[in-house]
Amino acid sequence: MADSRPRLLASDLEGVLVPEIWIAFAEKTGIEQLRLTTRDVSDYDQLMQMRLKILKERNLRLQDIQEVIATISPLPGAGQFIDWIRERAQVVILSDTFYEFAKPLMAQLGYPTILCHSLEVDAVGSITGYRLRLDESKRKAISAFRDLKFQTLALGDSYNDIAMLKRADVGVLFDPPDNVVEDHPDLPVVRNYCEAQAIIGDWLLDRGE
Repeated sequence: MADSRPRLLASDLEGVLVPEIWIAFAEKTGIEQLRLTTRDVSDYDQLMQMRLKILKERNLRLQDIQEVIATISPLPGAGQFIDWIRERAQVVILSDTFYEFAKPLMAQLGYPTILCHSLEVDAVGSITGYRLRLDESKRKAISAFRDLKFQTLALGDSYNDIAMLKRADVGVLFDPPDNVVEDHPDLPVVRNYCEAQAIIGDWLLDRGE
């Protein structure tokens, strides 16, 4: 029987469409620990608490990070990749970044819908904490889309994407590090947008007939 559900693609942001923000900030500040991302650390809260501690110790504020973000461009071909998908399916970005970081990057990608988290910032601009939109938000978003009768494909590159990828009808690792591949050998891997388009094209054509 043909699958008549509309198609929705959910993508991670950093590492898939744009460079890693914290790595760019680490390069600017010379703070090596800030190079750690969800590709390296599977516990998101542990990672964020480490980051917040360093920001406080170094008296680094939101504006300092935003100034670095203003210099970041999407990965080569990312804009065209998003446009290609939008012509064929619904697109949403599911990210563990923050709205305070994401806005200039969304402008460069043509303002796709993004669901992410929020920062807690005091009167002088210091980041004091963060608010998750929802625990396990990526996985729960995919579950909600499936409950809304969408057929889903998810793209991600890190440990924090795994639950999303495994909940989607099709989950694909996009240019992940070796440790993530080794820990999740059941997930297909693509290394660039051309390979991703091939899998997405097959998914769009497969109506289960």
